[in-house]
Amino acid sequence: QVQLVESGGGLVQAGDSLRLSCLASGLTFSDYNMGWFRQVPGKEREFVAAVDWNGYGTYYEATVTGRFFISRDNAENILFLQMNALKPEDTAVYYCAADLNWGRMVAGQPRDWGQGTQVSVSS
Repeated sequence: QVQLVESGGGLVQAGDSLRLSCLASGLTFSDYNMGWFRQVPGKEREFVAAVDWNGYGTYYEATVTGRFFISRDNAENILFLQMNALKPEDTAVYYCAADLNWGRMVAGQPRDWGQGTQVSVSS
């Protein structure tokens, strides 16, 4: 059973940085494409960033490009999201996701999800 556990969320001020982590278990981590999504109340969950199985390919949502950086450590089964220059509009619950299929990941339909971690950015 795939388990994805996010951590690192919190309350910060605009312009600050945060690094989210996602510890994966129950899967061969290095086989999976990984991603981050976010959701605010009343809105659909949206794609943030994805990294392919070996860490060489990445893809970002336009509003986070240049501010957020996704990476992974296949030896430790951990996915990261480094978030810099945070804005109030980045406030959301951030979810880690896993899928063997890259297309499903970037289409916003990965098979496995974590429970989420709250990120709040004050102005």
